[in-house]
Amino acid sequence: AINNRIHDMPDLCEFIERSIDEEAPLTIKEGGIIKKGYHELLDELRNAATEGKGWIADLQAREQEAIGLKNLKIKYNRVFGYFFEVSRANSALVPERYIRKQTLANAERYITPELKEIEDKVLGSEEKSKALEYELFQEIRSRVIDETSRIQESARAVSEIDCLASLAECALKNDYNCPVVNDTLDIDIKNGRHPVIDFLMTEERFVANDTLMNGDDRQLILITGPNMAGKSTYIRQLALIALMAQMGSYVPAESATIGLADRIFTRIGASDDLSRGQSTFMVEMLETANILNNCSARSIVVLDEIGRGTSTYDGLSIAWAVAEHIHNELKSRTLFATHYHELTQLAKVFKGISNCNVGVKEEGDTVVFLHKIMEGPADKSYGIHVARLAGLPKSVISRAGEVLKELETGENDTEKKPRLARTKKPADSTNQPNLFDF
Repeated sequence: AINNRIHDMPDLCEFIERSIDEEAPLTIKEGGIIKKGYHELLDELRNAATEGKGWIADLQAREQEAIGLKNLKIKYNRVFGYFFEVSRANSALVPERYIRKQTLANAERYITPELKEIEDKVLGSEEKSKALEYELFQEIRSRVIDETSRIQESARAVSEIDCLASLAECALKNDYNCPVVNDTLDIDIKNGRHPVIDFLMTEERFVANDTLMNGDDRQLILITGPNMAGKSTYIRQLALIALMAQMGSYVPAESATIGLADRIFTRIGASDDLSRGQSTFMVEMLETANILNNCSARSIVVLDEIGRGTSTYDGLSIAWAVAEHIHNELKSRTLFATHYHELTQLAKVFKGISNCNVGVKEEGDTVVFLHKIMEGPADKSYGIHVARLAGLPKSVISRAGEVLKELETGENDTEKKPRLARTKKPADSTNQPNLFDF
């Protein structure tokens, strides 16, 4: 069907190839557009312009010989055209047939009847050739305009083939598969991969994950787990696979069924908008408000760390309310990544909310991120482990562990005050070696 919309137009192609020079300049009034041999008069004018320059060189040589002045030059400017220029010191050698054109401080400029005749031929032919070229170009363009509809239809068809061929090549190279797109609210992805990160990973294989959602018992999924475990990658992965499926592409998954989405909303990452005086939290809330005011039961929503830009209690409260509103009022299929473990309690209250977590394996004081999505909430955040991996000093890691323990147990001292400020006494420094004792 696409091929039938591509018109070969051999006559037009031959006409353009015969008339337009392959090295034509960008400007259309400076000449050099029309190919040699296309128009007889144009070729004659061009030859006159080219040969005329040879005539000028020949005249200069003859005049140098005739008057015995080797440094006699024929020059040109836009005001006076071509002229002989002779220094004041040699002005006595100038014959009477030379006609003075201009006097300068150190030189005199002259013309002769023969030079004027050559100038008329050279300059006239060059101007005429440029004017004729422009007229010919207008005629060629008019003929091409008559084929505009067929040219544009062919261009659109070729662009579609280019797009489809690119998608096909990408699918073959990266092991994509054909998705099923239907009018249900189901999303069932087997071993899905993030198309960009999967492509960029070279040292290790991307960990594929399943995604199962619907408009009933898995309408909103809360995803918990530590930083660096892969929560953001996973929710972006769903949005990209859904987008690719609906644009007609194969998708990076073993199989995929995507229920049509009217729109895909994302609230991922945050940044200040200083030019408008908006903080990170304000930007976050504005984007969240846009989602809540515009999404529908047909939408796909991915949310990452709603409420993190403000205090813990405020952030948790907002995140809880947003999740409730999406579940109860909007019914959108939603992946909600969060560090607020309290939100996992929503699954006990609402039928359509489920919990998932990103797998982590503990090995002593270290953790290994499995990047695998598992059912149920995460048991803890592993934030201190991540801080250790990032290279924070051991003393900071140790102190953070003490504070965490106090927070988790809620211990108070004898005066009923929090013990967070209680620190271990520093080691006795009296026995420390003195540099000057050595």
